[in-house]
Amino acid sequence: MRVLVTGGAGFIGSHIVTALARAGHEPVVLDALLPSAHPSLPEPPNAEFLRTDVRDAAGVREALRGVDAVCHQAAMVGLGKDFADAPAYVSCNDLGTAVLLAAMAETGVRRLVLAGSMVVYGEGRYECPRHGPVRPAARRPEDLAAARFEPYCPDCGCALRPGLVGEDAPADPRNVYATTKLAQEHLAAAWARTVGGTAVSLRYHNVYGPGMPRDTPYAGVASFFRSALARGEAPRVFEDGGQRRDFVHVQDVAAANVLTLEATAELPVGALTPYNTGSGDPHTVGEMATALALAHGGPEPVVTGEFRLGDVRHITADSSRLRRELGWRPEVGFGEGMTEFARAGQRASAAVVR
Repeated sequence: MRVLVTGGAGFIGSHIVTALARAGHEPVVLDALLPSAHPSLPEPPNAEFLRTDVRDAAGVREALRGVDAVCHQAAMVGLGKDFADAPAYVSCNDLGTAVLLAAMAETGVRRLVLAGSMVVYGEGRYECPRHGPVRPAARRPEDLAAARFEPYCPDCGCALRPGLVGEDAPADPRNVYATTKLAQEHLAAAWARTVGGTAVSLRYHNVYGPGMPRDTPYAGVASFFRSALARGEAPRVFEDGGQRRDFVHVQDVAAANVLTLEATAELPVGALTPYNTGSGDPHTVGEMATALALAHGGPEPVVTGEFRLGDVRHITADSSRLRRELGWRPEVGFGEGMTEFARAGQRASAAVVR
């Protein structure tokens, strides 16, 4: 199978390209190599490569020639610095996706796997001991400033128990990046209905691993901590470190993409199918920072009590659907993955990760 991987020179995309080649497929890499994402040119991928922006309609149409499926990874990721980033997020993520899908409609490519994200859910699943499952409101700045980090029941104010969120949970994006990722899914669903295509969104949880970018405000928390350790500094853990996340290794995410691409012919036509893509082994941010620092040889993390508006408290995946329907199984455990990541190299990054 000939597969176009947009953003194929980036962190996750490059691992997918390697996994596709190992599985006997023919990856084609499309990446703009923007200086903001690649301050120095990366090693040429072991695949056909087109230096094209996903927003360039003519370049995308050329890249789609002879392609059987598309693995769409090109995006601007992370929470960003402030709302001034909104136009860049919308341009990269939503305009880029629209241009890609229009070109796919024109050239007859009918199979898409999208790099989705768990951020579309907002806060995760919670239960109130009195009212059962509830959806808490966005956390208030005054509560965060007073170190009241846990969401509470909107009806009675009771403390809530966090749980695993499934694909049927309502979307509730709580920052600009999350909003653009949900818009990508809606665009893909509209494309699938219009052309009779098959679309899958793999809703990644916190992806980490070798080759993650360093020293950028747009990367995930694992990258922040690893970058600090590389500078000989203590990882700075926001809030109280009790935020629950699902850290999934990039090799497992790459394997999920290959498996899904191979299965798209058997998936529903004319609709978008979402799959949570997480390890199934939640940990707190504090636990992750401690494991990473220990494997690196210090310094120990520092819990700062700082916070970022737009961050959610707990979001962990129920990835059983992907396991049950497509047979995916993550292979890299938390301890093994953090030990490897603590010693692995990171790629340079100037500002934006694609």
